[in-house]
Amino acid sequence: MAFVIWSRRSVSRQRVRFVEARTARAIAVIAVVALILAALALGIAIGSTLGRSHAAEEGAQLARRSYELEELGKISATLAQIEPRVGQLSAQVNELREFDDHLAASRKSTGPDVHLVPPLPDSAEAPPLDGAGGPALPPRVCDAARAASSGSAQQQLKRTQKAIDCLGDTLSQLQAVANAHFSAYMAFPGRDPAPGARMGSPYGNRADPFSGRGSFHPGIDMVAPAGASIVATAGGRVILSGPHGGYGNAVDIRHGDGVVTRYAHASKILVRTGDIVMPGQKIAEVGSTGRSTGPHLHFEVIVDGAQVDPKPYLALFRLMSHAES
Repeated sequence: MAFVIWSRRSVSRQRVRFVEARTARAIAVIAVVALILAALALGIAIGSTLGRSHAAEEGAQLARRSYELEELGKISATLAQIEPRVGQLSAQVNELREFDDHLAASRKSTGPDVHLVPPLPDSAEAPPLDGAGGPALPPRVCDAARAASSGSAQQQLKRTQKAIDCLGDTLSQLQAVANAHFSAYMAFPGRDPAPGARMGSPYGNRADPFSGRGSFHPGIDMVAPAGASIVATAGGRVILSGPHGGYGNAVDIRHGDGVVTRYAHASKILVRTGDIVMPGQKIAEVGSTGRSTGPHLHFEVIVDGAQVDPKPYLALFRLMSHAES
């Protein structure tokens, strides 16, 4: 699920949840278990070095100590790999949940029948894997407490390593789920396509700047100096790059099922058709090519071939920016 999935249902009726509560709880449990395992491993190391002064046992003790230190080294290395993975996963989940909160607030404030932006896919409605099946059994628990509850130091070390391996496997499963949602989030249009620009003509009916007659403006204008950066508002694939009638030099990026963004009147285009772009990547420079009265970016959001108002999309990410500052 690499791109945004468009839902034709009203946003007000669509349940939007990027990460289920049990996923967030599982991440918190992983962090706690990692700390417990680190403490257990340290306790084993300290305990295994105490009370060993008898001369007749020195050889055996040295052998055991060497084995224990080697095992502790393996445990320490595994924990060192798990810690940044937990941090990255937590950061992804926090960003997704923050966006979920802003999207839910936006839907609530617009009324029950106003369709403004499509939701990201719901994790509860993700399609099953092909050919998957089997009995419905509860997940196995990575029992860290039992790892050091009884037995020799060697046995405790083995159980601790097994618990850490279980923890790593569980973390991999959670990362796979979070990555699918995060990929859809990264392909969701709404990030500022012209940082520092001021708003010009809005979406909707207006007096045409050339004829003065009434006309429909299918996007929003963002006024900025010639040569200012135009960046991708979301990740996707470039499907148009070059002259496009009254749009002048334009770039179209497809983000998912029927969702396209358009960047027009550019003085210079920096991407080609077929390129994969990431959110915030510079794709062009502001200009005044085509049917334009001066340097600006004309920005559109196109859903199923129809231009929709980009303002609600941009508002979601501006709310997040204000919350972070």
